[in-house]
Amino acid sequence: MKLVDKIAVVTGGGRGIGKEIALALAREGADVVVSGRQRDVLEKTAAEIQALGRRAIVAIADVTSESQVSEMFDSAIQAFGRVDILVNNAGIAGPTAPVTNLSREDWDEVLAVNLTGAFLCARAVIPQMVERRSGKIINISSVAGKMAYALRSPYSASKWGMLGLSASLAQELGPHNIQVNAICPGPTAGDRMTAVIAGRAREMGASTEEIKSAYVEGTALKRMVDPQHVAAAVVFFCSEEGDSITGEALEVSAGYAI
Repeated sequence: MKLVDKIAVVTGGGRGIGKEIALALAREGADVVVSGRQRDVLEKTAAEIQALGRRAIVAIADVTSESQVSEMFDSAIQAFGRVDILVNNAGIAGPTAPVTNLSREDWDEVLAVNLTGAFLCARAVIPQMVERRSGKIINISSVAGKMAYALRSPYSASKWGMLGLSASLAQELGPHNIQVNAICPGPTAGDRMTAVIAGRAREMGASTEEIKSAYVEGTALKRMVDPQHVAAAVVFFCSEEGDSITGEALEVSAGYAI
């Protein structure tokens, strides 16, 4: 196993990509703090981690709240003594609509969860990583952070911003032996993508099958991304094999055309 006795915090760890990341880290030997806003799904993920023979705790936290983020990391330190790995996965899809139909509230909510949340979590965990001269921060961005994405401007802007945050943190923290990288999934199978497809279909007056086909045809592999493949990339970055990689944005996108 590649991550024996490492301590990881995974935000948005109750479902989808976040759940797969939490489980993948546990399979490689890590103990995991699964964080999010819905206790029921988080407890299910924690139970699956414990069934793998690893320790897991649930931390209910809204990543847009400084106080709740602080409490989350306090809980992690109290339970495990340190945090070796932070995976900033918490995010929301936001609306599908032209800019002229978006409210300020729509914009602020997406940026607060997807980008400010990652900043707050990183800021909270960095001091103890610097003290130990060791740590990994993985930010889950998107291919939407590398391309124009009509009708999804808040989401795209937040994911572009996460790449800038990742690259800047990598430069700041490199002298302290802390690696910071981003992963950019493409269209990924699961409930989130199903909802995005439905919203795009409504906005464009198309069928969900037409929209799904357009996403699939945009990939070189002509299929959706398996969320477990995103999780595998996280494991790689968190392992010793990733120790000389920082400031990168790795696409796990099935070759989605940009």
